Amino acid sequence: MDLSGPAKRLTILIGEQDHVGRHSLAFEIVKRAHAAGLAGATVFRGVEGFGKSNHIHTTRILSLSDDLPVCIVVIDSAPVIAAFAEAIQELVEGGLVIVEDVEVLRYVRHSRDDSGPAGREPTG
Repeated sequence: MDLSGPAKRLTILIGEQDHVGRHSLAFEIVKRAHAAGLAGATVFRGVEGFGKSNHIHTTRILSLSDDLPVCIVVIDSAPVIAAFAEAIQELVEGGLVIVEDVEVLRYVRHSRDDSGPAGREPTG
């Protein structure tokens, strides 16, 4: 897949405890993005945040949270992101879903062999 120039970024902000059936919502969204052939998806786990409930979720020891913020980022062409965003709308029961314009400067897939990143031998 060649992805360069104007594209869209789909960002989904949810809670770590959000689930679809037995799976986390983040896992389900990434699984669906992969199955749909999107360019890629990444999940980030936040250390602190709050949303519509105005309750602060944090990793600080005195107020350890079991529902930390999770951010899922997917970037692809505008039509692909539009279709995917529509397909996952029913999954996000609480959270925030946004789409933004981005400019892809470089998109290179890694080779998938056992020798580590970009075909180099693993270190360590």
